[in-house]
This record gives sequence, structure tokens and C-alpha cells, in this order.
Amino acid sequence: QVQWKGSGGGSVQAGGSLRLTCAASVSAGYTYGYFCMGWFRQAPGLEREEVARLDIDGMTRYADFVKGRFTISRDNAQNTLYLQMNSLKPNDTAMYYCAARFCGLDSFQFWGQGTQVTVSS
Repeated sequence: QVQWKGSGGGSVQAGGSLRLTCAASVSAGYTYGYFCMGWFRQAPGLEREEVARLDIDGMTRYADFVKGRFTISRDNAQNTLYLQMNSLKPNDTAMYYCAARFCGLDSFQFWGQGTQVTVSS
């Protein structure tokens, strides 16, 4: 399994930047690189939506509403996942979650507790 500890959320004004970080603890018998990673978010009253994912080959995929503004990356040596968020907009306000899945599967099994991002106009 993967257990997450997230940080980096906060309150910023529109146009500002934040970098979210998740540090992972991986079960014995597995390595961090065995898992593929993603970031999700959920705004109050709305469904959870995928923000970005990072595949095992390093390929990335972004939701249209963040493409060009957000960057997902990872540091396997430190078991850490990042989301760099630039040009933030008020509708980026949400609870952001890091997540992991076995790379052979499409669904994400392991979720962090979330970190709040609030963007004011």
C-alpha cells in the first residue's frame, strides 16, 4: 500500500502559485516506483475530478482546465509527489488529493487525506 502525508496548501490571490507535496510511505515488498501517481481535487458540492497523472514512463496527462498552468512531478528517491500550480484562479479552490495506483491498473487505490487550496479574487 501507499500512505500519504500532504502539505503545501493554503490561501493565495488569483494569479499566484502554490506547490503541493505528498510524501509517501510504501508497504514492505514494494517500491515507490512501482506505483503511478495522480492529483485530484474536489470543490464543495461538486464531484471529485482528476487534475493530472504521471505514468510509469514519465508521461503526463492533464485535465484541460489546468493544462499549461499545473505541472505534476515526482521524486522516486524521496517517495514524493508534487503539483506545481501557477496562474491560479478562484475556481481552482478545492480540496486537493494525491493518489496512487498500481501502474498496471487505471483506477487509483490509495489516497491522501487532502490539502485545502483557496484562491481569492
